[in-house]
Amino acid sequence: MVVNYFLFIARETREWMAKLGVRSMEELIGRMDLLQVLEGESERQGRLDLSPLLSLGTVPDSEPRYCIAESNPSFDKGELAEQILQDALPAIHNKQMLELAYPIENTHRSIGARLSGEIARVHGAAGLPFGCLKVKFTGSAGQSFGVWNAAGLHLELEGDANDYVGKGMAGGRVTIYPPKDAGYPAGESIIIGNTCLYGATGGQLFAAGIAGERFGVRNSGALAVIEGAGDHCCEYMTGGAVIVLGETGYNFGAGMTGGFAFVYDPIEKFAYRYNNELIDIHLINGEAMGMYRAYLLEKIAKHVELTGSETGRAMLQNFDDYVDYFWLVKPKAAKLESLLKD
Repeated sequence: MVVNYFLFIARETREWMAKLGVRSMEELIGRMDLLQVLEGESERQGRLDLSPLLSLGTVPDSEPRYCIAESNPSFDKGELAEQILQDALPAIHNKQMLELAYPIENTHRSIGARLSGEIARVHGAAGLPFGCLKVKFTGSAGQSFGVWNAAGLHLELEGDANDYVGKGMAGGRVTIYPPKDAGYPAGESIIIGNTCLYGATGGQLFAAGIAGERFGVRNSGALAVIEGAGDHCCEYMTGGAVIVLGETGYNFGAGMTGGFAFVYDPIEKFAYRYNNELIDIHLINGEAMGMYRAYLLEKIAKHVELTGSETGRAMLQNFDDYVDYFWLVKPKAAKLESLLKD
């Protein structure tokens, strides 16, 4: 069916090209003289100035009108990524403990991918021993920081990061916290962008700040602690655990069929913000919930240890008061007593 679909597209494309008097796509691309500007269906459309697009038709025939490069350079093969890889190669191959540190800018994308790729190439899915390779960064990371993070690789960032942090991560740890001299409250500030932890299968993410929208989409095995999230958090989640020490946006847990989450809700609005189609929520009170209270306390303590979070520190100091405002979120089909066992 797919083959037939594209054959039909190819046939119709050739028919239109024949009507226009061209034999190949190369002859057709850039032929602005074959376009006619319509008046538009509204006054606003009529005010559109398309001359910058149509002026492309004046490009000399000797110059290409389309991309002639085979591919764009990979974002993760810049000078920083290559330098980190070269510095870490002996430790990766010999499973030696190593700590490295570098400045980072938002033009550095997919940092960590080269390291994880080499770890997987040498050691397979097992990766390195836990915490074997630690790399600290200072600054603002570009997109996909910690993407496909491999077991044994711990990335630490003092600063903030763009979208897709921890995308597809399989193991290890990613820790992000604001600069020590930051003049703003971390728990009220965005520290990572949208769609972070997308498709993660393992590992840990601790971020002392708020995440953007669609955090943890399709997470199937990672643990995360963040201090707030936008809309659609835990969408299509099938495993793992997400702890939110602050407010969330709307549509929390849409399509969530596995894993579980804790959400701090002091303003008592979460009951109106989660998607109740596949999940239900429970207060963490009573003797039967003791193991979940202990689990939450343990993870908040680890969050504070790794990030220095003031939000988490306040919760630890008065945990019995704070815990009553946490919701446990789980799929309706999952039994409470089996969540931590799974």
